[in-house]
Amino acid sequence: MFEYFPGNYVWNLGVVAVLNSGGLIDEVDRAVRPLREAASRGEDAGTAELLASWTRVVDQLEASARADVQAGHHRSAGQKFFRAANYLVNAERMQSAGSPERMATYQRCLDLTEAVFDNLDFATTRVEVPYGDTSLPAYFTKAPEIDGVLRPVMIMWNGLDSTKEHMYTSGFAHELAARGISTLMVDCPGSGEALRFRGLKAQIDTEVWAAACVDFLEQRDDIDPARIGLVGWSLGGYYAPRAAAFEKRLALVVAWGANHNWGAVQRRRVEREGERPVPHYWEHVLWTWGYDDLDEFLAMADHVHLDGVVEKITVPFLVMHGENDRQIPLEYAFRSYEQAVNSPKRTLRVFTHDEGGAEHIGLDHLPYVGSFIADWVDDTFRDLAGGAS
Repeated sequence: MFEYFPGNYVWNLGVVAVLNSGGLIDEVDRAVRPLREAASRGEDAGTAELLASWTRVVDQLEASARADVQAGHHRSAGQKFFRAANYLVNAERMQSAGSPERMATYQRCLDLTEAVFDNLDFATTRVEVPYGDTSLPAYFTKAPEIDGVLRPVMIMWNGLDSTKEHMYTSGFAHELAARGISTLMVDCPGSGEALRFRGLKAQIDTEVWAAACVDFLEQRDDIDPARIGLVGWSLGGYYAPRAAAFEKRLALVVAWGANHNWGAVQRRRVEREGERPVPHYWEHVLWTWGYDDLDEFLAMADHVHLDGVVEKITVPFLVMHGENDRQIPLEYAFRSYEQAVNSPKRTLRVFTHDEGGAEHIGLDHLPYVGSFIADWVDDTFRDLAGGAS
C-alpha cells in the first residue's frame, strides 16, 4: 500500500482511498503535504488540521466548479464537484464523533454529491427507502435502459465508518451500470446520514434493513425482482451475509471483506492487536451502536458474528478478502467460505501482495477489486437468468 505518512496506517488508508476513488495526485499532494508533522503525532491527534487542509483544496475546487456552471461548462463542473466530494467525505470520516464541525462538513458532502448528479451523472438520483417510521437515505444508479428488459440490481451497504458517498465515489455503481446492473447505495443504520441526521443506530439483525431495501426495489418498474443482490464492504462483510441468511428474496450476496467475527476483532482491538479504521476509534463505535459504556458495547459485540449464520445462505455467495488485511484476519474469509455449505455457488477470492488489493477491502487497488466483484455479479445474474442479460 502507498504510505504517504510513515507509521500512520489510519491516515495512509484515507489517502489511498481518495486516490483510488478518482482523486488527482496534485490535488491530493497539496492537501496532505502540510500534514506530515501532524501525522507523526499519531492517528487521533491532528484530525482537525487534516480537515482544514483538505477543506482548502475543496474550497478551491468548488469555487472553480461554480464558475464552470456559470459559464455553461457542466461536465467540467461535475468532475470538480466529484473530486471535492471525494476529498471532503474522506476527511470528514476521520473526525471525532463530537467534532463541532462534523455535521456541517457532512452536509457539505451531501451538497457536493448532489451537484455531481445535477451537472454530470444524470443516471444517479437520491432516493429514500421507507424504514419503520422514517427512511434510509440512498443513491440509485440506473443501468442504461433497453426496451422491455428489467435490470438486475445490487443493494450496496457500507461499513462501520463509510457512507453512501464513499460507495458512490468508489465508482463501483458505474462498473455495474456498464454491465447492465443498477445499484442502490444505502446509508444503513449506524452510518452516514442515517446516523448523523436521523440518529439510527447499528443493530445485529441486519435482515430488517434488507427487507426494507427489497420492499422498496420491488415497487420499481425498472428492475427484475428475481435478481436483487446484496454487497457489503468492511463491516458490511458481516451485515450482508447475515441479511442474506434470513432475507430469502435476495438472489446473491457478496462479502467485500470477510467480517466473520467482528465481535472478536473488538476484543483484539482492546488489546491493541491489529489496525483500526478510523481515529478516535472507541468514541466512533459507541456512537455507531448507541452505547455509552465500553464493557456493555463489548458484551453486545460478542454476538456480532456469522457462526451458525452463513450455513443458512442458500444463494450464490462471494467472499473477497485481502491477503494483508491489517484490520480483519484473513482466517475469517476461509471461515465464512467453509461454513457456507448450502450456497449453490460459493466463491473465495483472496487478493495478494503481488497483484494488489491485499489491504482492507482492497483499498490499495480498489478499481481492480471492484471490477472483479462486478464481473462475478454479472456472471451470476446471467446464470440466474439462463444466460440473458
